[in-house]
Amino acid sequence: MVNAICKEIAMRQNYLQDKNLQTIYFGGGTPSLLNQKQLLQIFETIEKHFTIQANAEITLEANPDDLSEEKLTELKHTPINRLSIGVQSFFDADLKWMNRAHNANEAENAIAMAKQKGFENITIDLIYGTPGLTNENWQQNIQKALALGVNHISSYALTVEPKTVLANMIEKGKLDDTNEEKAAEQFDILVNTLTANGFIHYEISNFAKPDFFAKHNSNYWKGKHYLGIGPSAHSFNTVSRSWNVANNQKYLNALAINELEITDEILTVNNQINEYIMTGLRTIWGCDLNFIALQFGETEKQRLIKESAKFIDQDLLVINNNILLTTSKGKFLADGIAADLFLV
Repeated sequence: MVNAICKEIAMRQNYLQDKNLQTIYFGGGTPSLLNQKQLLQIFETIEKHFTIQANAEITLEANPDDLSEEKLTELKHTPINRLSIGVQSFFDADLKWMNRAHNANEAENAIAMAKQKGFENITIDLIYGTPGLTNENWQQNIQKALALGVNHISSYALTVEPKTVLANMIEKGKLDDTNEEKAAEQFDILVNTLTANGFIHYEISNFAKPDFFAKHNSNYWKGKHYLGIGPSAHSFNTVSRSWNVANNQKYLNALAINELEITDEILTVNNQINEYIMTGLRTIWGCDLNFIALQFGETEKQRLIKESAKFIDQDLLVINNNILLTTSKGKFLADGIAADLFLV
């Protein structure tokens, strides 16, 4: 797999017009299973075909149970300078319910050890809205993250995807279903607690201390170009989106004969407008109405202003200096508001 990934990097080196990389992100699957030698092989390949900026943000997603002291020492001897640790919860009951391999103690230890090894740029994931999670326990989860000195938190409401084991167990009555009202309460607790502790709520699900915004994810939301490498990885260059075959063996088979199994989707003007609205309303940067006029025409700008009026009246949206933004009240409803403003 590592050899195939390196081969794909070489084959797709011309996808990005700008070969100066601001961010690299090892995510999806379990990249923390890669050892130091494998990671360095990938970095060497990247450096042959691209320039990694001196201040580039280089993130590795990791499960807490993968981050032993030995593993962290290895990672410290690679260019990786940011860790995204999939904590989910600091309560064993929640982790067991989510079928996670780690326990709460391992989650705490992973963060503490990472900081001891010199990783200051750490983000963790926390999940709320699970049936057994009380507001009190949720508050304790957040306080634990604060006590551990984490500078970035990504937090998501549990969503039940169809045809999953979780969906099947809920349908059979073996597990309680999620409660949207409780999830909304816990979202408010999250926002209020983190902002009171110096975090900036810069994207619907993301909170960071100043200077610790995720550069990589911010580039997604700002519509910057990106190249995805590996099975099921997505790429974007403004006019089209493409994605690799998801099946590992099919991916390996294609690369073995110097081919790529990639699906392309040309984005229509409507797609481009809708994606800009969707991502913009999720962030503190909002939707720039002047940019919309410049990129898509004055008519589209006026349409968006007109369609937004009902949400402005409900204190869900606001226009400041020609930027359309969600209010504090509108943040939890941002995706639904965006969908209502889509050009169809």
